[in-house]
Amino acid sequence: MLEMWITFLVALVLCSVGFVMYVYFFSVGYGFAIAGIGISMLIMFRDSLSACTVIMCLLFVVYGVRLGGYLAYREMKNKAYKKLLKGESKQAVAVGLKVSLWLACAFLYMSMCSPVLFRFLSGEGNDFIAVIGILLMAAGIAIEMVADWQKSEAKKVNVSMFVTTGLYKFVRCPNYFGELVLWTGVFISCLNILQNPLQLIIAILGYIGIVYVMFSGARRLELRQDRNYGHLESYQKYVRTTPIIIPLVPLYSVTKYKWLIA
Repeated sequence: MLEMWITFLVALVLCSVGFVMYVYFFSVGYGFAIAGIGISMLIMFRDSLSACTVIMCLLFVVYGVRLGGYLAYREMKNKAYKKLLKGESKQAVAVGLKVSLWLACAFLYMSMCSPVLFRFLSGEGNDFIAVIGILLMAAGIAIEMVADWQKSEAKKVNVSMFVTTGLYKFVRCPNYFGELVLWTGVFISCLNILQNPLQLIIAILGYIGIVYVMFSGARRLELRQDRNYGHLESYQKYVRTTPIIIPLVPLYSVTKYKWLIA
């Protein structure tokens, strides 16, 4: 399937920034790869666009540019974050491992976006399932944007304190929850137009992959916050009463799940 290979190559090129610092495979490169895939699909299928497929691709672009740009800006302007990032990246990574990460990330990003590609290939542009997918995608992006803004505002008040205001009252990782909502919308959008088992497998792999990455990221954040704030009774109460990633779901900690590689 030529179109799938093209989206894979686009992701491969754009997440290659990970060779500068390997964490970029999962951060800046991730955002720009998603945006690039959205643009590439608009170009490849420019003669068969529909309202829904255009909106989904544009949401990829908005999401990817915002995320990649936000992370790049935060690293350049936030000395504390830059120091933290370098600390987490100081471990030497073999070239072979970097290449493996590069290929795996490019495949993951392609498979995450594949439901929209499969909708293009099916010729089914606008339907109720696509609209549901778009609404969830937009909601997920909005949740992430609000969460990032609220955290930024809270840190202006007290840069050394964990955030408990806004969306953080209801869930400790609202930005990761937003990611889950976004990619659930993408996955749902293809369920009525898949043409063969291979497409279903690729779409499922992408969805499971990003869910794993989000919970792994939540575990990494929880371990870091435990080190920084674990001695505070207010933090212990916050952890005991606020779900870590999904609101109203009583999952308060993922540190014991060591298979979530942090």
